[in-house]
Amino acid sequence: MQDVSKSNLTRRAILGAFGATAISAAPFFPGVTAHARGAGDIRRLHFYSGRTGESMNVIYWIDGTYIPESLAEINHFFRDWRNNAVINIDARTIDFLAAAHNMLRVNEPYMLLSGYRSPQTNAMLRARSRNVAQNSLHLHGQAADVRLRSRSVQQIAQAAQACNAGGVGRYSRSDFVHFDCGAVRSWGT
Repeated sequence: MQDVSKSNLTRRAILGAFGATAISAAPFFPGVTAHARGAGDIRRLHFYSGRTGESMNVIYWIDGTYIPESLAEINHFFRDWRNNAVINIDARTIDFLAAAHNMLRVNEPYMLLSGYRSPQTNAMLRARSRNVAQNSLHLHGQAADVRLRSRSVQQIAQAAQACNAGGVGRYSRSDFVHFDCGAVRSWGT
């Protein structure tokens, strides 16, 4: 097996790791549904927030069933930390994040930089940066910006793209990767 921390990941290595270890965390999107069927396993999300100091390590899915209490915990964790506004986070985004994390074979939690954004927060960020979309999927609980200390932006983005499950944005200068459950696409460097 290739050491992903020391070299660029190849698509073959990522898919091999995914096939061997991430079947239970595969999101239910076209292209990966067949791998997830009958997995009979669990899905977990492990996060840390530098903004609030909170941590979360939660099993949110068991044997094909989402756990409502765990989803509520995820919703709260992904809240807009500026005003504590909470929205339901789309399960497709949660699955996408879990699948990519599993593929990267790390124990460290993702650091959440941005989950849900209220309209007020999105407008404020948009006024400061041209990289913030007016109709951002963050506004609908369908996106998250994350980083890992032990993996590069490129490595995280390659794992996310291998999932073929949504949008993947590379923000190397700011050291984070954007995940969303919108159309499959990628951007950034």
